[in-house]
Amino acid sequence: MSHAKGGIEMGHPGFSYTGLIFLLMLAIPNLIWARHPPKGYDSQRENRVLRILERVGQVLVSGIVLIFSDFNLRPWSMWTLWLIAAVILMGIYEGWWVRYFKSQKTLDVFYGSFCGVPTAGATLPVAAFFLLGIYGKVIWLLPAVAILGIGHIGIHRQHRREIHG
Repeated sequence: MSHAKGGIEMGHPGFSYTGLIFLLMLAIPNLIWARHPPKGYDSQRENRVLRILERVGQVLVSGIVLIFSDFNLRPWSMWTLWLIAAVILMGIYEGWWVRYFKSQKTLDVFYGSFCGVPTAGATLPVAAFFLLGIYGKVIWLLPAVAILGIGHIGIHRQHRREIHG
């Protein structure tokens, strides 16, 4: 299926345990969050277009990272640096969650920056999945992450603007 030697490819069908790990790192804290949302959280005012883009992106990204084996570990190469960077971003994302769960669970903390990353709860996982797409050289993941990012980061920025005017 490869059309680009050493570059971005169409992908090789097969289960991705790496994709599953990334999804679990994303889903588990979000499931806990559902029981502990920030004080004053209201999703009713979210932009409908952004919400649709977010949901479509979630479905596409989740499916793509699971059905292509290209995201799994392979022998060391310079491409491995993309995976390392993606893992680091997901690690920082988990740190962001730790900070949130230890905090007073305010909107300001939830939509705030972390380690210099604005709206970190949305930006970090989106960036991590984008880098995972580069590591896996799977072209399909990149536009899927872009759709997710527009929706998810857009919603977080909308909430952030509401908090700070």
